[in-house]
Amino acid sequence: MSGLDKMKSQILEDARHRADECLAKAAEDAADIKAKAKAEIDAEYEKMQEKSRTAVKNYEERIVSSCEMQRKTALLKAKQELIAEVLDKAYERVVHLPEEAYFSMLKEMLEQYVQPGDGVIYFSETDGARLPNTFAAGIQEIAKKKGGTLAIAGEAREIDGGFVLVYGGIEENCTIRAMFDAKHDELSDFVQSVLF
Repeated sequence: MSGLDKMKSQILEDARHRADECLAKAAEDAADIKAKAKAEIDAEYEKMQEKSRTAVKNYEERIVSSCEMQRKTALLKAKQELIAEVLDKAYERVVHLPEEAYFSMLKEMLEQYVQPGDGVIYFSETDGARLPNTFAAGIQEIAKKKGGTLAIAGEAREIDGGFVLVYGGIEENCTIRAMFDAKHDELSDFVQSVLF
């Protein structure tokens, strides 16, 4: 082999060696790039998984909260309906008390609402028809104690129970319904404390 052939052979050998080194380096760099890309993909995948888990958890919490709110609203509505039903039944019982107890209650109401001066008291047609004789005398006695008089009106009012007092054109609504309405919140609280 001549010197030129040896040189060519050496150059080719060096070139192959460098090419092998370049290929090995390229393969190593490709493996690094591939590993980094996989790590980035894995990290991104984990982020997405965490984001997804958080979104699912938040959605579940919202659903639970919404269901709880609906449950509380339904419970409150049921309680309010039950309280209203109890108050309606109590109202009916008061309006339909036995005559003696009913007029005794009206007498107590009169003692509270009668004013000094001359006035007129109106009853419902039902109450006017069943008014005890002693009650009329009791009305005058109560009015006298307050420094006035109270005449029983000859006409009935369209009320369910109780009475209406009129003093100089000013009316005081003392019907059973008005008393229940005036004390509605207090009565509702009382019923709620007893039932719940």
